[in-house]
Amino acid sequence: MVGAGAATAHLGGAARPHVPGWVVTALLAVATAAGVPAGVALAGGAVTVSGALPLAQTLAALVLLRSRWPLFTLLASVATVAAYRGAGLVEVGWVWPATVAFAATVLAGRIGGALAVGLGFLAYAANWEVTVGGRDPEWIAGHVGGEALWLAVVLAAALAYRNRRRWQDEVAARLEQSRHEQELAAGRRRAEERLRIARELHDVVSHTLAVVGVHLNVALDAVESAPGDARDALRLAQEVRGRAMADLGALVAVLRDDGVTGVESPVAQLDGVAALVQQVRSAGLRVTLDEVGDRSTVPTPVALAAYRVVQEALTNTVRHADAAQAVVTLRYAPDEVTVVVRDDGTAATGSAGGHGIAGMRERVEALGGRLAAGPADGGGFRVSAVLPVGGRR
Repeated sequence: MVGAGAATAHLGGAARPHVPGWVVTALLAVATAAGVPAGVALAGGAVTVSGALPLAQTLAALVLLRSRWPLFTLLASVATVAAYRGAGLVEVGWVWPATVAFAATVLAGRIGGALAVGLGFLAYAANWEVTVGGRDPEWIAGHVGGEALWLAVVLAAALAYRNRRRWQDEVAARLEQSRHEQELAAGRRRAEERLRIARELHDVVSHTLAVVGVHLNVALDAVESAPGDARDALRLAQEVRGRAMADLGALVAVLRDDGVTGVESPVAQLDGVAALVQQVRSAGLRVTLDEVGDRSTVPTPVALAAYRVVQEALTNTVRHADAAQAVVTLRYAPDEVTVVVRDDGTAATGSAGGHGIAGMRERVEALGGRLAAGPADGGGFRVSAVLPVGGRR
């Protein structure tokens, strides 16, 4: 609530400091006990131990009940004032000695009750001054009218303070709700980012293991008969491993750092498709790359998804399809990007892509696209993805 309080102050006033209710009540009681005798003295009345002093003490004691029974406190306060005035123990003051009680009633939301009691008490005061005090109309207009003006000021000030306090509470509650919603949204974004990173890890590790495994098999077969070929295969495996470690380092850094909101693989763009194809070629699979259109206008999320589809499809071909060749086709149109990867391997084996095909489908559908994977006409396996340019999650 610190941020909400600061924002409340910025929007229209300082945030209310937290003061215990009993402290406020005690201060108001002390103010009543001291203020009533002072007011009587200023109005020209006598401050006596049988008049103004016990009246002030009684009103101060009633203030202690204001939080739980505000209307009762007000009624008891005006009744006490009326009793002291009727007994002649106090010569001045009708409404103003009960100022705290009137204000407390308004702050408690009993505005109508405070107004009704005030008007009724003023009417009683005017009648008493005429019938008992023998005052003339001019005196009544000056003195009782002045008390009526004081009552109006007190009620208006209390109502304004109450409305301001309610407005501050409402603003603070809205700001707190907004902060909570932002935290939830940030949590969802972090969870989505980690899910995306998990897919990236799967793609990088799966592809790297497949390509390195092929090179290691070549090196193992040629280590005695053709040491040069074995060294070349190991060198290629090491290069693939080095690029994969760079990717993995960037991805793991995101998982460890909550402050980082995203990372792109160093090669996971359309410019990296050619290098990806070359890696697979070095593993012994003949791959043809066919690109049609301008790829410079393809948005980064679409480019990354297209790259990952090609990578996953070729990885499945290397690992499962027992294929000799594959064709990668990328077509860039103003409204969509089409990715097709087809091999001549065993379709039934190639379709057993584990989580790879499911991951490709989730990635493509997250961008509003569609993916199809299955046996191709004439044999082999075919993966086709259509990614809309500007598609929304």
